[in-house]
Amino acid sequence: MRVEHLYRYPVKGLSAEALEAVTLAAGECVPEDRRFALAQGDAAFDEAAPAFLPKRNFACLMVNERLALVKSAFDARHRRLTLAIPGQPAFEASTTTPEGKAAIAAALTAYLGEEARGTPRFVEAPGHAFADDKVKMLSLLNLASVAEFSARIGQPVDPLRFRANVHFGGLAPWAEFDLVGREVMLGGARLRIVKRIIRCPATQVNPATGERDIKLPLLLRQHYDHADFGIYGLVLEGGPVALGDALEVLPE
Repeated sequence: MRVEHLYRYPVKGLSAEALEAVTLAAGECVPEDRRFALAQGDAAFDEAAPAFLPKRNFACLMVNERLALVKSAFDARHRRLTLAIPGQPAFEASTTTPEGKAAIAAALTAYLGEEARGTPRFVEAPGHAFADDKVKMLSLLNLASVAEFSARIGQPVDPLRFRANVHFGGLAPWAEFDLVGREVMLGGARLRIVKRIIRCPATQVNPATGERDIKLPLLLRQHYDHADFGIYGLVLEGGPVALGDALEVLPE
């Protein structure tokens, strides 16, 4: 098996950023992944005491499918975010200043329109990731499973619908589920595959059009009697990972 693509998603719900290489740390997710979020005005997220909250507290594709059309790019070195929002000129703002965060929040709030609740805030908290699980992990996607599913339903499925960090090839379709409970080497990092990923309505959204055009969880249940796609891996020992690196199952 080998790594075909690497991605991070700096802002929850916004576009993927392709990576050539990354250095993983034990107990952490991909650096800068889900670092920021737009917290809805009625969300009880406290930046001084961050805690896991369900995704509906934030702007997310499960509820706000038009977010798929917002293109974002995060400069981690200078901590600046660039947004290209449909119908607006692209702009760049600092993620370190109140003024910059307010500008980002205002732009995304205006784009959401009636889907924005109260006065949303653009938030981050050191050491916190706005992921869909309380534990920081990587999500891995078997591209052979995507291809088999596409053939089964008779239409192409963009792997980016699943918002995974690692796309890999070289494994039979759906055989990734057999890795749960096993340890693997991902490049120079050691991971334990913890569980399968249950998919929500966010995967219905076409990342290219921002439209809900495939009832993906429903189709999974109809064809496979489950709604799972992809697996979560917990980093046990950190190390470098790059495109083309091996994904190797370790002996039990």
